[in-house]
Amino acid sequence: MRKKPRVGLLGGTFNPIHIGHLRAAEEVREILALEKIYFIPAAMPPLKDMTKIASPDSRIKMVEIAIRGNPFFELSDVEIKREGTSYTVDTLGYFVSNFPEFEFYFILGTDLFPEMDTWKEYKKLFEISNFAVITRPGFPHTDSIPPALKDDFKYHKNEGGVIFYMHKSSKLLALVQIEGIQISATRIRNLLNKDRSIKYLVPL
Repeated sequence: MRKKPRVGLLGGTFNPIHIGHLRAAEEVREILALEKIYFIPAAMPPLKDMTKIASPDSRIKMVEIAIRGNPFFELSDVEIKREGTSYTVDTLGYFVSNFPEFEFYFILGTDLFPEMDTWKEYKKLFEISNFAVITRPGFPHTDSIPPALKDDFKYHKNEGGVIFYMHKSSKLLALVQIEGIQISATRIRNLLNKDRSIKYLVPL
């Protein structure tokens, strides 16, 4: 049976999108042999102060400019169009339902992974999609599963330095070590507030 092409899903506020996002996505794409990665700006991220976030249209435009010229990167405005609070379970359901020809990997950092038990319907997420947890600059590599998820996974294999766990649904969790670039959206916003240059930190 022929394997489905792998496709990555990278969500976030992208407030703003920066070189760190792009480099991390490029590294994960190569390591996991992804056909493409969808960048998915959130309309209204849970637990975020929306007064400090640029408008959806502005963030979409920034992502469009940032990924222009990379044939493996694509913008999805599914969360912006859906409006309301942006829940991962709804986004994964959309992609899996509308693109059954792909095998999806939802990409997130090790800073968010331990908090997944606070996400809406978090148990269901691993029944819908594979996940790729990446080490982002400034955060240690992890090879363990958060306690709330531990009983649902078993060690699967170590392939080229990528540690795979298998969920009871047969979906995979890939723990991916990247080199990355140490940049944060918070740092960029702070520089802007001080009227300092952000040249070479953002792709604009």
